[in-house]
Amino acid sequence: MTRRAVVIGAGLAGMLAAAALSGAADEVIVLDRDDLPDGPDHRKGLPQGRHAHLLMAGGLAAMEDLVPGVSMRRHLLAAGAHDIPLGSGMVALTPEGWFRRWRHDGPHMLACSRALLDWAVRTAVLDHTGVELRQAQVLELTGRDGRVTGVRLSTDGGDTDLDADFVVDASGRGSRVAHWLERLGVTGIHERTVDSGLVNATRVYRVPEGAERFPLTVVQADPYANRPGRSGMVMPIEGGRWMVSLAGTRGGEPPADPEGFLRYTLGLPHPIVGQLISGAEPLTDVHISRSTYNARRYLEKAGDWPEGLVVLGDALATYNPAYGQGMSVAALGARFLGEEVRRSGLGAPGLARGVQRGAARSVDAAWAMAVGQDVWYPQTRGGRPNAADRLVTRYSRRLTKAATGSYRAASALWDVTSLTAGPERLLHPATLLAVLNGALLPPLEGPPLTAEERGVLRGLERASV
Repeated sequence: MTRRAVVIGAGLAGMLAAAALSGAADEVIVLDRDDLPDGPDHRKGLPQGRHAHLLMAGGLAAMEDLVPGVSMRRHLLAAGAHDIPLGSGMVALTPEGWFRRWRHDGPHMLACSRALLDWAVRTAVLDHTGVELRQAQVLELTGRDGRVTGVRLSTDGGDTDLDADFVVDASGRGSRVAHWLERLGVTGIHERTVDSGLVNATRVYRVPEGAERFPLTVVQADPYANRPGRSGMVMPIEGGRWMVSLAGTRGGEPPADPEGFLRYTLGLPHPIVGQLISGAEPLTDVHISRSTYNARRYLEKAGDWPEGLVVLGDALATYNPAYGQGMSVAALGARFLGEEVRRSGLGAPGLARGVQRGAARSVDAAWAMAVGQDVWYPQTRGGRPNAADRLVTRYSRRLTKAATGSYRAASALWDVTSLTAGPERLLHPATLLAVLNGALLPPLEGPPLTAEERGVLRGLERASV
């Protein structure tokens, strides 16, 4: 008897889920309503697609386990992604001061456009598994007796049902899964939204000659200053380009016009982002996105979760993109799905509920990090700091301050933000001691640049005059 799995959504989460299922199902069909590009081009239905995305070490490690016979790290680097060590390859100003650049690299992350990442993952899955991709609009789930049995599709010839032994909803932020579940008798799904009003503004530039090796540069927002947060990033992407993404919470939004965009960068807590791009050649207009709120569906808490259905990726939870963890959480969820399917088989009783609960664990850490900071912005909607938030924030700020001058504290922070370790890493005795000791080196007065990098920056400033 043929066992069929259906995945709704051909984005990153959907393709990775399809790869996870490919070894257990005889047939895996991915459904997407959009006509997907043949190359690394932007697609519809991805509001954040034109803005900066970072693939953290934990997410990359999960990807490495998912596609048979493919090293996703090598695959992405060959496609043009940049390998960035957190310890030495990044210049970052935090609310607690400048991070140092250490001789030890720490975890690595990959930087490229989201268009390249999605295309590279999609081609790897399609080329190395038996997964089939179809363009189709999913109307609802079908099911009976506490089990999802497939999906209902809209076609030119009318609505039709596609039966499946297992369904994954990875249809993204706009998923209608709560409505679909209600039609199957599953009600009471709790949802929460925390919205700082963040606006992203992104423009792509040609990397100036001589600046090809300039490190990824970040000026972080300060959630604790009782004013709108403002941040900026210069991120190397494929094709000899810089992706420059600005972000501002409600009341501090970046503008869409080129002149205002540059003024905004120069007005950040440090002008380094503006200094870098003031003499660079712009290749695109400024692209704006407002789909940046944190939203979560607590599906793991449903009392009568149906067999045969799992929800992953942005359909389960989305985060303020400033924290860069959404893609990695999706990959971790897909890996957990693959592990459980291999362990117990596609038709095992309770499989879907177990996977849904397991996927929630990786969501918990990212959600706590994003919401725990966003609630501090003065015009955030959906939450204000409570006693627990204040306690956690007090500790995390001390940890970040220590990390500006303590390698041990910085290493713990990297591990957690990279999703290579859980939040318990922050309570390890060695980490607690590092926080207690604080920064062992004096604070930096400016960005930690090499002599060569300072020369590049001076040259770019002269070129802009």
